[in-house]
Amino acid sequence: MLLLMTFSAVSLAESDGKHKLVIQVSTDEPRTQKIALNNAVNLQKYYGIDNIDIEIVAYGPGLGMLTTNSSQAARVSSLAMQEITFSACGNTMKKISEKTGKMPVLLEGVGEVPAGVVRIIELHEQGYAYIRP
Repeated sequence: MLLLMTFSAVSLAESDGKHKLVIQVSTDEPRTQKIALNNAVNLQKYYGIDNIDIEIVAYGPGLGMLTTNSSQAARVSSLAMQEITFSACGNTMKKISEKTGKMPVLLEGVGEVPAGVVRIIELHEQGYAYIRP
């Protein structure tokens, strides 16, 4: 079923002439986070910056990738200036704040969405293809 939904999304995305991709990051594993960022960079190079919209949505343990304490901080900040959108899950941020007493500090250029999983669903409904490295 997921495969069928992904093919449908790809067809829909291509119908308006611009490719659309959402990448899920829900792990704190640095290697997987690097793969997600590499996927975004490689697809942007392949299609051209003006021919693809890419959004990386991070939630759960993956949210750390979008904070100032991240080992990926410099790369995320750089990619945010290159037309790659980064969205942090508000639900995860709230849970971290409740647990630690401090709200996570997001990198400049990173936006917050109410719920990461909901954002992925909404983007998929708008024709975005989905990748989870």
